[in-house]
Amino acid sequence: MHTLKKVAAILNPPAPHMVGDGFRVHNFFPSGYKIKMDPFYLLDYNAKIEFSPTNSPKGVGVHPHRGFETVTIAYQGAVAHHDSAGNSGVIYPGDVQWMTAASGILHKEYHEENFSKKGGPFQMVQLWVNLPAKYKMSTPKYQAIAHSQIASFELPDQKGTIEVIAGNYKGVKGSASTFTPIEMYNLRLNAGAKATLSSNSHYNTALIVIEGNITVNGTGHAATNQMVHFAHEGSEIEIETNENSVVLFLSGEPINEPIAQYGPFLMNKPEELQQAIEDYNTGKFGYLEE
Repeated sequence: MHTLKKVAAILNPPAPHMVGDGFRVHNFFPSGYKIKMDPFYLLDYNAKIEFSPTNSPKGVGVHPHRGFETVTIAYQGAVAHHDSAGNSGVIYPGDVQWMTAASGILHKEYHEENFSKKGGPFQMVQLWVNLPAKYKMSTPKYQAIAHSQIASFELPDQKGTIEVIAGNYKGVKGSASTFTPIEMYNLRLNAGAKATLSSNSHYNTALIVIEGNITVNGTGHAATNQMVHFAHEGSEIEIETNENSVVLFLSGEPINEPIAQYGPFLMNKPEELQQAIEDYNTGKFGYLEE
């Protein structure tokens, strides 16, 4: 018999800070709240904000990464990407960019040119997904996942859609390939919708209410920009919407390996961080023009 997954906490967004000049983010973890979300190491949530028109696109200049993956999910606005492996692209609302930095890559992210010139609402989520030690030095790769490519499950009675970015929901397989078991869905639900999600009891699990207002497991209430963090008890989550809502669901099997982190590097041992710094300084991450 399935039991409900216990809600550990309903978390308000921490105070925001700027990443570059283009991303105003609330860091839910690891700095905002000391919660266990392995294999997810970091979650920066760019709550909805209006950007004024400009001819100089805002963003983050060239910087390195090693040892993990960055996953960017667009809800409003548009972000362009370039990296030293030769990948580039633009994500628009509903799209996902899944970059595996692994052995090392340089990249830059900034507001897409036309969006910058027009201005408007901007809303994104960026995750750092850790890699197991055996994959940290694998070849970088890039998955550009358009909204139209994301597999989805339609709820009965036109109550909404569950978009399966990664994992498997009721036989609908996610569009992204992952190195460890991860469930990542966007729930786009109409008012009065009910949805049930399943997660292994030992997986680290959370929901973020991107828009709207929901009731979780019949008692917990979460509104726009709040996170629901779950305990390692039970396996099912019941969601009921009080208005039209968009909810990001994250659940993953812990890697349970030591973590050594410095800036944009996420490794297992301090000496691996020193090697990453040396490799970056000697040009082994490639070249990318500012």
